[in-house]
Amino acid sequence: MSTSPDTSGIPAPTARPASSTTDHGHLPVLVVGGGQAGLATSYHLTRAGIEHQVLDAERRTGDQWRRLWDSLELYSPARLDGLPGLPFPGPGDRFPTKDEVADYLEDYAARFALPVQHQIRATRLSRPAGADGPFLVESPEGRRTADAVVLTTGTFGRAPAVPELAGALDPAIYQLHSSDYRRPEQLPDGPALVVGASHSGHDIAHELAAHRPTVLAGRDCGQIPLPLHSRRMRAAFPVLWFVWGHVMNRHTPVGRRMLVHTRHHGGPALRWKRADLLAAGVERLEERVTGVVDGRPQLAGGRVLDVRSVVWATGYRHTLDWVELPVLGEDGWPREQDGVATDVPDLYFCGLSFQTSFRSMLIGGAGEDAARVVQQVTARHGAAARAAAA
Repeated sequence: MSTSPDTSGIPAPTARPASSTTDHGHLPVLVVGGGQAGLATSYHLTRAGIEHQVLDAERRTGDQWRRLWDSLELYSPARLDGLPGLPFPGPGDRFPTKDEVADYLEDYAARFALPVQHQIRATRLSRPAGADGPFLVESPEGRRTADAVVLTTGTFGRAPAVPELAGALDPAIYQLHSSDYRRPEQLPDGPALVVGASHSGHDIAHELAAHRPTVLAGRDCGQIPLPLHSRRMRAAFPVLWFVWGHVMNRHTPVGRRMLVHTRHHGGPALRWKRADLLAAGVERLEERVTGVVDGRPQLAGGRVLDVRSVVWATGYRHTLDWVELPVLGEDGWPREQDGVATDVPDLYFCGLSFQTSFRSMLIGGAGEDAARVVQQVTARHGAAARAAAA
């Protein structure tokens, strides 16, 4: 197996694709992003009678899920994973695979005949005529204008977040971001380091440990103590679902604290816990990787790790440089309240982590958040949009 570095998950500066001058006309609403949040938004817009389109950069609905690692399963049971109008198929207590989620989303879009346009990646969003004028959405495929735009481009953002020090590691160390990880056989023989100890970091480290010495480094994000597949956890899920929605939300002190922790450090471990990692042989280090010595990663305490590969399970970042409007705050997150952009009228977000509550980052929470956003869109544009469609 090749040991040449794989930097496909490490962002590099790229030129913005040129936009086509083909004019695809005007719509009351454009939804940018065709994942679960975009589909749930489209469902509610359709029910409200508002003409719209969903622009999806993928070739097929669900492809963003199909690209994730092979063994990935959801952390919530199927009975909590449905979008509005269509329960997730199969037994309610099982945890669907990532491919089952992809197929469900594809079936969902087809079942409700949602107006999804594939292989259209928005490269520029602007408002040429000012705050009272229409939005202009540009892509290599063409231009569209809209009275309102809903951005549904990812829970945590769509660009892998990899620290700058990754570029200083020895080229012989194989590197990839968790978004490019598929299976243990991708990595060369020898010790592996997984950086980032939220959900994906725990899952990947546990899987790798069966094939090679594995270290998991990163701050402790906490854990839900009950085994995910246990009868006790099945009984606890309805209670957790209530707490995640009605206690851990942006209107409570505990929810606002959890918002900061979840957005910037990751959520608590669900599937594999500390004891599981120990039993699997994972060396768990709660120090962060903060430097490079002689081409090798160094922990905050000074220890240098001699590894052959690094998986950066360090999350994502919002890359909204293509949005030529004041949308990002100093923390790198969109400035919004319940999905309504704070500084840009008629611009909305859906599918953000903790958009309204801890549920927001789960598939089952996307429908609730989309309903709230569409209520706001309908209040401002519903009558005009229905009149235009008549």
